[in-house]
Amino acid sequence: MLITLHTAKYTAVIDSLGAQLLSFKDQARTEYIWQRDPAYWASSSPLLFPIVGNCRNDRTIIEGTWYELPKHGFCRTTDFQVHQQSDSCAVFTIHDTEETRCMYPYAFCLSLTCHLREDGLHMCYQVENKDTRPIHYQIGAHPGFRCPLFQDESFEDYVLEFEKEETASSIAYDLENLQFNTADRKLRLDHSRTLPLSYDLFSGNAVFFDAIASRSVALKNPASGKGVSVAFPDFETIAFWTSMPSKGPFLCVEPWNGSAIRSDEDDNFLNRHFLQTVLPGDKKQYQMQITVL
Repeated sequence: MLITLHTAKYTAVIDSLGAQLLSFKDQARTEYIWQRDPAYWASSSPLLFPIVGNCRNDRTIIEGTWYELPKHGFCRTTDFQVHQQSDSCAVFTIHDTEETRCMYPYAFCLSLTCHLREDGLHMCYQVENKDTRPIHYQIGAHPGFRCPLFQDESFEDYVLEFEKEETASSIAYDLENLQFNTADRKLRLDHSRTLPLSYDLFSGNAVFFDAIASRSVALKNPASGKGVSVAFPDFETIAFWTSMPSKGPFLCVEPWNGSAIRSDEDDNFLNRHFLQTVLPGDKKQYQMQITVL
């Protein structure tokens, strides 16, 4: 089911299947979200839970038992319930089921609130523990943005502009072993706020920063100032990705609490980096905001 939200300035469309953001437009009808061309990438904004990325061989040990858990978890194929809907706000919710407990043993309630406001699209991810024990998980966002936005531009016209000056390296993704190799890092930002875009950046898959001070980043054409800003105050890491070698005309800005399996991790799920924990009866929220520049 497609849910359309609108204000005087913006419209957004979210699919209840996966709670996936399909469209975000401004008053000028400029579309900012990638429009799911399967020749490059058939998704637009998957919700990553209860893992980010892949497990080693798609299997992991949770509290002594092996589970098969697909890449990025199971949300993208799950139809969310829609409630508390108004013209500008909707809440998408799923609970654990017999099927999810075969992949992930915990009882939970996961919700995504999408709220269009005058300053942009606010998205609040909430995990509630419905179990009698602590639950553990990773969570992430994966919105893809059209890049370039306009016909007379190229991908290379755009930059990533970080909130703060950074000296930061990215961890290389080992395509042979399907893991981030923590022994292979490349300095991307050296006392700088700006990372120019090129397709060569993504020849080895995602550019993943696991230690960064900024909690917002802008994808913009510095010549025009046009683009989007993504704020992620409750996410500890950030990754960027586009399809290669097909040179997709989009860029994903991905706030994560977690990542694909790393070379310095074993198969025990509870040993994964940036793992989140919620005690019985408690809940945690994670905010993300998309602003048009």
